[in-house]
Amino acid sequence: MSKLQKLLIGGALALLLVGGAGAAAWWKFKRPAAQDHPAETAEAAVDPIEYKYITLDKVIVMLRNGEGETGSHYLAVDLVFKTPPRTEKLTKEHLPLLRSVAVRSLSNQTRAQATTMTVDQLAERLNQAYAASYQAEHHEMPFAEAMIGKLIVE
Repeated sequence: MSKLQKLLIGGALALLLVGGAGAAAWWKFKRPAAQDHPAETAEAAVDPIEYKYITLDKVIVMLRNGEGETGSHYLAVDLVFKTPPRTEKLTKEHLPLLRSVAVRSLSNQTRAQATTMTVDQLAERLNQAYAASYQAEHHEMPFAEAMIGKLIVE
């Protein structure tokens, strides 16, 4: 092999080595930094909106009496509505409607039923009632979900 061929092969190998190092560096730095923290990436991808939280305090509902029960029993709940900033004003305007739907949804329960439900089950029931109410009126809900801030069954 001649000296010229050795130089050409050495130059080609050096070029490949430098090109490979450059490609590796490009690959490393082109990835988003969030890939190093997959939990943060998944959380950001699921919920990129900054929500506002609107409260509806003191929704008081008289529960039905079960068989053999006497006296009055009440359920008091404070609701929190998770809403995007663009519909915050509309959600505030709908608070009287939201109170009415909550009372209608919860008032057909007995004390025994209310005390056996978990907070999550109760919130799910309310969210279903809100979805049905808005669907019946052919409107989109101005909030993402209703959550329970406080619950008292008496």
